[in-house]
Amino acid sequence: MSDSSIDIEVCAGGSSFGNFAAGGSVADYFALLKPRVMSLVVFTAFVGVVVAPGGIHPWLGAIALLCIAVGAGASGALNMWYDADIDRLMRRTASRPVPAGRVQPGEALSFGMMLSVGSVLMLGVLVNWAAAGLLAFTIFFYAVIYTMWLKRSTPQNIVIGGAAGAFPPVVGWASVTGSVDLVSLSLFLIIFMWTPPHFWALALFRTSDYQRAGIPMMPVVAGPDETRRQILIYALAIVPVTLSPFLLGFAGWFYLVAGLALSTAFAWFAWRVYVDREGGVAERSARKLFGYSIVFLFSVFAVLLIEHVASRLPVAFAG
Repeated sequence: MSDSSIDIEVCAGGSSFGNFAAGGSVADYFALLKPRVMSLVVFTAFVGVVVAPGGIHPWLGAIALLCIAVGAGASGALNMWYDADIDRLMRRTASRPVPAGRVQPGEALSFGMMLSVGSVLMLGVLVNWAAAGLLAFTIFFYAVIYTMWLKRSTPQNIVIGGAAGAFPPVVGWASVTGSVDLVSLSLFLIIFMWTPPHFWALALFRTSDYQRAGIPMMPVVAGPDETRRQILIYALAIVPVTLSPFLLGFAGWFYLVAGLALSTAFAWFAWRVYVDREGGVAERSARKLFGYSIVFLFSVFAVLLIEHVASRLPVAFAG
């Protein structure tokens, strides 16, 4: 996903103070947080907080979400610090603040570390240390295990590294319950299984970017046909995984019907990617799957949220 690079200038009396003293505008530092990625992270974490049993005080819930958002942003900043050399080689990422020279690498590193430590400590002190520990592990996993190790060393980078993006609803759940159970892990598994076909669809029409940067994404190493096969396998597996909250007795019939429809559509888009292999048609199918995959993940969690909130309405009105 591309990151926003719109400069924000705040002017008074003809002078601009939109820049930090160390360099880089407010918008540049905001872009380090990968706000588009963060928005989906925060939403899935929000669903984890709301649907978790037991409930949480609204202020503590808001603090938990803020910490998760800041922790996700910190991961993005650390990722941009470390990946500046390869980001510079890819069209999709060349305009990011560090490779473009608007923020120095050391500044991005300091910014990411400060936000990492602050978000974890704040979550631990004000909410609970179980959630804080999970958040710390998530940041470490994304910044070190994925960014520094897996991304440049194996075509399975996004498969294993996808765990980092799957943790936010679990962190949200733990913020309420102080623990992790099978239902929260089912939310983790939905995102974990969604991540490879989502990013491999992107890689199919951005292969040249990854080749220039020397990143061993699946289309670069195994070729587009094997990538399409892997996408289809994961897409088919997403169907039962999506239904797992219902199978565990946590979600109801509304979620079952909606989840089945959404995951079946995901498999259909993956099938089109598998069979459409020539020229512009192949690229259009990959782009459609990539676009739908974002809609799919948002919709699955939105349905779970809506069903949960709706189930509590009679109780709320009765009170």
